[in-house]
Amino acid sequence: QVQLVESGGGSIQTGGSLRLSCSTSGTIYSATTMGWYRQAPGKERELVANMINGANTNYGDSVKGRFTISRDIAKNKVYLQMNNLQVEDTAVYYCNMLIRGHRIRGQGTQVTVTWGQGTQVTVSS
Repeated sequence: QVQLVESGGGSIQTGGSLRLSCSTSGTIYSATTMGWYRQAPGKERELVANMINGANTNYGDSVKGRFTISRDIAKNKVYLQMNNLQVEDTAVYYCNMLIRGHRIRGQGTQVTVTWGQGTQVTVSS
């Protein structure tokens, strides 16, 4: 069976952008569904984005307008462009595909979004 390998994760400040890549050992042309899920510590895995039959796309409510899924058939890759990243986007992102009735998932790539530079003051009473 084909194998999926994610890359492109890392640490970035809020408002920044990253592009995740998913490389497959086989062709993605035969994939009925391809997409991305993510899971943060202590939270359930959630759908980020997927593409059905290379046409229709679906996005999780929290990423609509900020993330874009795309594919490159010639290179057998699927991408996730992530713009205006927020702290809550921090998670492990997994590439997944449905090929010939079998669901395949990669090992994941970590995305960590942190606050930008500045001085934080804590006030208590």
